[in-house]
Amino acid sequence: MPHVLSVNVGSRVATDHSVVGHTGIDKRPVATPVEVRAPGPRGVGGSGVVGDDISDLRHHGGDDQAVYAYAREDLDDWQVELGREVRSGSFGENLTTVGLDVSGARLGERWRIGGALLQVTYPRVPCRTFAAVMERRGWVRTFTRRALPGAYLRVLEPGMVTAGDDVVVEHRPDHDVTISHAFRAILSEPDLLPTLLAAGDDLPAKLRRKVARRLPNLA
Repeated sequence: MPHVLSVNVGSRVATDHSVVGHTGIDKRPVATPVEVRAPGPRGVGGSGVVGDDISDLRHHGGDDQAVYAYAREDLDDWQVELGREVRSGSFGENLTTVGLDVSGARLGERWRIGGALLQVTYPRVPCRTFAAVMERRGWVRTFTRRALPGAYLRVLEPGMVTAGDDVVVEHRPDHDVTISHAFRAILSEPDLLPTLLAAGDDLPAKLRRKVARRLPNLA
């Protein structure tokens, strides 16, 4: 059964690699149940995981990126490529999962985890803070090439979540627009942009606007 291996939260630390001078990207597993709730709109709300720091509110957090999930299986693959340990939470993910193809999830999928209901919204886009934490030359390019970005989640129903909770896919849309597909369209394969519209109402408004802005530039 797909489940949460760990719930991870980050504390604010100073850094020269963020425009705001601090970051909460380095997240650590916690043993106790954690409340998950809608944090509010971008620019005002931070993380949907209570106790987790989101420093750069302009580019991160908010209702449509309230929780970030990444698959432990993909972290294990990164360990092989990087030749070193990649612990749960080190990608900045709030939920490290097992048995779930997170990057293969479809936009609009709904997951029941513990007492919370979450909805898949966006792929994670790598930033310079992430690159600095990984200490790998060309990390953004490498991460983009693999197209295993993990998924941001919206909180539809608040609740308590803890390590070991099952991940139950309560709804999977009929379209085939996955997190990985959307990531490739945004960052490396612009010819795919028109295909994102197949997600219909499951395509978040911000991503729909991005597609609309770029479509006139497609050959």
